[in-house]
Amino acid sequence: MDIQRLAQNIIRYVGGEDNVQSLVHCTTRLRFKLADDKKVNKTALQQLQGVIQVIHMAGQFQLVIGNEVYDIYREILRQTNIDSSRHNTSILQGSLFNRAIDTISGIFIPLLSALAGAGILKGLLLLTVSLGLIEEYTGTYRILHAAADSLFYFLPMLLAYTAAKKFQADPIVAVVIAGALLYPDLVEAYQLQENLTFFGIPIILTNYATSVIPIIIAIYVMSKLQQLLNNWVHVTIRTFVVPLLLIAIMVPSTLLIFGPIGTTLGNMMAIGYMYVYDNSAFFAGVTIGFFWQILVIFGSHWGITPIAFNNISHYSMDTLTAMLTPAVFGQAGATLGVWLKTKDKKMKQIAGPAAFSGILGVTEPAIYGVTLRLKRPFFIGCFAGALGGGLAGLAGTSAKSIALPGLASLPVFLGEGFLLFLVAIVGSFLLAVILTYFFGQVDRKETVHETKTEAKNHSVINKLEIVSPLQGAVIPLSEVDDAVFSSGAAGEGVAVIPVKETVRAPISGTVTALFPTHHALSITAESGVQILIHLGINTVQLEGKYFMMEVQAGDQVKQGDKIGSFDLASIVDKGYNMTTPIVITNSDSDMEIFITEAENITFNETLLTVMK
Repeated sequence: MDIQRLAQNIIRYVGGEDNVQSLVHCTTRLRFKLADDKKVNKTALQQLQGVIQVIHMAGQFQLVIGNEVYDIYREILRQTNIDSSRHNTSILQGSLFNRAIDTISGIFIPLLSALAGAGILKGLLLLTVSLGLIEEYTGTYRILHAAADSLFYFLPMLLAYTAAKKFQADPIVAVVIAGALLYPDLVEAYQLQENLTFFGIPIILTNYATSVIPIIIAIYVMSKLQQLLNNWVHVTIRTFVVPLLLIAIMVPSTLLIFGPIGTTLGNMMAIGYMYVYDNSAFFAGVTIGFFWQILVIFGSHWGITPIAFNNISHYSMDTLTAMLTPAVFGQAGATLGVWLKTKDKKMKQIAGPAAFSGILGVTEPAIYGVTLRLKRPFFIGCFAGALGGGLAGLAGTSAKSIALPGLASLPVFLGEGFLLFLVAIVGSFLLAVILTYFFGQVDRKETVHETKTEAKNHSVINKLEIVSPLQGAVIPLSEVDDAVFSSGAAGEGVAVIPVKETVRAPISGTVTALFPTHHALSITAESGVQILIHLGINTVQLEGKYFMMEVQAGDQVKQGDKIGSFDLASIVDKGYNMTTPIVITNSDSDMEIFITEAENITFNETLLTVMK
């Protein structure tokens, strides 16, 4: 994958750098907040190699990337002036639900990677202690425990920073306010149950370590106060007077008002959750196990995530994460079932790595690349996750730390009900594999009950001859200097190194896609076969210069028609490789594709023959 080119194209197709108000990432997605959604070329984004899916949800454009998301995120920041602190002027737009999801995800997503790492380390420490490999009183344990637990103990300070970014407040002042809540003198006063007052007003002291809601409320109020102060304080003294007033006002206000309010809300949330859980842990597990991956599709799972943080804060354990973990393994199992059963080579290439990624806790590649496309495997995964979630609920298993649910984080669930929890996740995984293998319909086939129109659009191919759109030398795809094409991930076919500047239609059909840069287009035959002509390697970087297409998406073409041209000499002078892959993007196991044996070819000579 060419990270630099992909980053350039993503920025271009989301409407340019000026259209981006904020950009964050989670484990698999880039999340854009845009000034004008109408400027987005969603079709072009979806067609980019490296973009699994494009979702418009909760006021965000979410690009599902996969495991390379952080590299692409960093490359976008390197190429542009976008950063995570860019102001989000549309924060108050959209429905209440969308605004809530957007706010929660904006606050918690930046912490996700560090939370996952610290959570896994904490789980591994629990495992080593339970196995007698490390004693709790040793220096080794205490140092590693400090490393694993510091993020959770000082969580209010980290949330203060990310919340300030989201609410457009000063993040450093926000961290100072959070730090005051954890200041050793106040912590000691709480432990000794001292009666502190502020100008005679009694302070309700509590333990703010690991807390979530109090600091978020405080920083939201601080952001509003900062706006007022910026308007009232003269610019010549604003730099030091505004931070002075914010710290002097917000620290006591948080201890007197916002902290107790947040603590009360957190208690109510924890009590409400435990009420549902205690009344029917099995039903709660079945519900969250079935719907978790559906929530992930829309990015709405962030609306539930704060419950897990709040449970850890109040009870030092969280049963919610235990009940949703089987859903992750269920989806991974369904993907493995597809990999075992499918005869589609392209699907196999996607399903294998996606299943492994799912086992590690990242299911977006499995969902968007495999199960959701096939539909039935997705719901089999949800069903298996529901049964596993119910068992996890009955077991009473809980996480001792926030962690990404997956294989590496299993040690955080050590304790009550752990063995039954293992049965739940292994059972969900194996059940999904078996049901998908036998009942998943992992290869798309046309149904018998077609209308006449459908039969026409999906007619059986007997023999389709694809003529060369170019004149030049023929080379196998394996020799193309682009991993997407040389690996066959884009489809089966061949490549031509052109010596003439004309492009002709290889088949009769419809132009179903034309890239804005005119360096590539797809034509679909009446039989449904899709041909991609990709003029050159990395030529998208020319931004359309030197390419002249004479057709548009939706046009009908006849085999041999001239459809465009390009300035071969200028492109080569710019240092670009004009090797042109010509591939069948929807090839499957039922197709036999024969490639010409000729070393050189001209227009209208047969390049590929498809039999089905």
